[in-house]
Amino acid sequence: MILSCNNINKSFGTDVILTNCSFNIEEHEKAALIGINGAGKSTLLKIITGDEPADSGLVTLSKNKTLGYLAQEQNLNSDNTIYDELLSVKQYILELESNLRSTEAAMNQATDKELEELMTKYSSLNHEFEINNGYAYKSEITGVLKGLGFNENDFGLCVNTLSGGQKTRVSLGKLLLSKPDIILLDEPTNHLDMASISWLENYLLNYNGAVLIVSHDRYFLDKIVSKVIELDNSIATTFSGNYSDYASKKAILRNMKLKEYLNQQRDIKHQEEVIAKLKQFNREKSIKRAESREKMLDKMDIIEKPVELNDKMNIKLEPKVVSGNDVLRITDLSKAFDNVTLFENLNMDIKRGERVALIGSNGTGKTTILKLINGLLPADKGEIYLGAKVNIGYYDQEHHVLDPDKTIFEEIQDSYPDLNNTRIRNTLAAFLFTDEDVFKYIRDLSGGERGRVSLAKLMLSNANLLILDEPTNHLDITSKEILENALNNYTGTVLFVSHDRYFINRVATRIYELSDKRLINYIGNYDYYLEKKDILNVKTSAKIPAKDTSINGDNKSADAKAVWQQDKAKQNQLKKSKNEIKKTEERIAAIEDEIKKLDEMYDNPEISSDTGKLMEIHNKRESLNLELNELYEKWDTLMDSI
Repeated sequence: MILSCNNINKSFGTDVILTNCSFNIEEHEKAALIGINGAGKSTLLKIITGDEPADSGLVTLSKNKTLGYLAQEQNLNSDNTIYDELLSVKQYILELESNLRSTEAAMNQATDKELEELMTKYSSLNHEFEINNGYAYKSEITGVLKGLGFNENDFGLCVNTLSGGQKTRVSLGKLLLSKPDIILLDEPTNHLDMASISWLENYLLNYNGAVLIVSHDRYFLDKIVSKVIELDNSIATTFSGNYSDYASKKAILRNMKLKEYLNQQRDIKHQEEVIAKLKQFNREKSIKRAESREKMLDKMDIIEKPVELNDKMNIKLEPKVVSGNDVLRITDLSKAFDNVTLFENLNMDIKRGERVALIGSNGTGKTTILKLINGLLPADKGEIYLGAKVNIGYYDQEHHVLDPDKTIFEEIQDSYPDLNNTRIRNTLAAFLFTDEDVFKYIRDLSGGERGRVSLAKLMLSNANLLILDEPTNHLDITSKEILENALNNYTGTVLFVSHDRYFINRVATRIYELSDKRLINYIGNYDYYLEKKDILNVKTSAKIPAKDTSINGDNKSADAKAVWQQDKAKQNQLKKSKNEIKKTEERIAAIEDEIKKLDEMYDNPEISSDTGKLMEIHNKRESLNLELNELYEKWDTLMDSI
């Protein structure tokens, strides 16, 4: 074990963030820390690093082990070039190298007696230099920089002139080169393109130390981690396996919990019906039975209904008008900026109902293509044809379509003046903006909140062609899954740019890759794209023989028949039990009437003086009482069986 968190508690005012959070990270282990936005993931990382104090609990790092941390936001200020900034991590090796050169110079002028001592020193320094990869540190730095998306022309750029995303990549490079025993990464893929993310995956997989990652990139987590720590309602729960394993186990656990909840609710309702019926019998024994059941209900541990987070945000995308079959056609499209050609002679053809992903490295022109289609930029060459009745809905990753000086409510109201206040509030509530939240200014919103406003506008547009530029940026995993489901149920057409490979894999029916200034077409999802990327001319694998398919079909038919027979037997038994209950209740009512009549006979003066008659009534009443008690037992058993 390299890192241990025991009973970590943290609150901000009345908001409880972490409650008795405990987990361990083993040496060389790769683990993920996941949860919805605001669950406390970044707070927990800061507590581990000591940047934020815990209210209580203990964080333990193994003795003599080093820890490295990459925060989401970087405040990196340096007059160094990018290369020199990463080189600063290798200061120890630079000092070793300097000592080696000094020792070599001294050896050239040393006496025989001094030479032996210097050779021993040189051998020791050289050994240390070798085991610290001293002879390859320059190529190591170059490899990390190129892996993170910098080309050699960027190496000389001053760090202080870089964008926030570039500074984050520089910080990540420094962290990787420092090689701590455990690395904490908070959203490391946010500023990386697909090629860089793929490089980072391989780097971390082969990394000798332990890694704890906070990320919403599910494909990334699937590739790397073997443990998932989930923060949910301030509680930490550990799952073995990657993200897909976690998602599968989580669904099973939720279904089990839901089944337990529904079974308990059914049992409670049944007991309440039995209690009401027993009270209706209005006899001492039946009332005691009712009271006994009531006490049992009072002692029952009530199971809370499991909350499905996907139910909280309601995205429903539906086109108002059905477009023609030919939705979008691009012919010989070219675009350049400042004599730098982004792409040339591009061709694209999209049909109604397709969900097309446009992928490629940063800077290749993907967003530019979307802007050209939307008429926000002029093309240098080529034609863009929109089909009959095509109505575009555009999601801009920078949210330029939102006015920062408007409130959320005003943004929707001004865009859709025909909507009444109730409809606007209901729409915003579907995207988790309620009460006074709707009067927040756009400029004060987080990236995820702006994304939700843009999605709300998109939902109201009733567009039949959705053009989405990085729609999952700033969304947590739950929100991404909600959007995925909405797009998969959408009957219109979708063209989107995304670096989220899991999202692409779930949504896309076709992929266009923008590479070397041209488009390559892959008819499938992201897994298909990876499979066919290097073998475009290879035929698809042979299909499963019809014979096997029919065997599977027969098995399914047999299984279905067995299930149907079981269900039918259960229904027959239930029907039989209900008939028995009805007969028992009728017999109970008849006996109670007879007993009532016998009790009335006791008060008859003619009978009360006849000892023989009284004995006959008494014996009959005792016999009926005995049968009545047996019927109560039978009724109780029958009621518990349904």
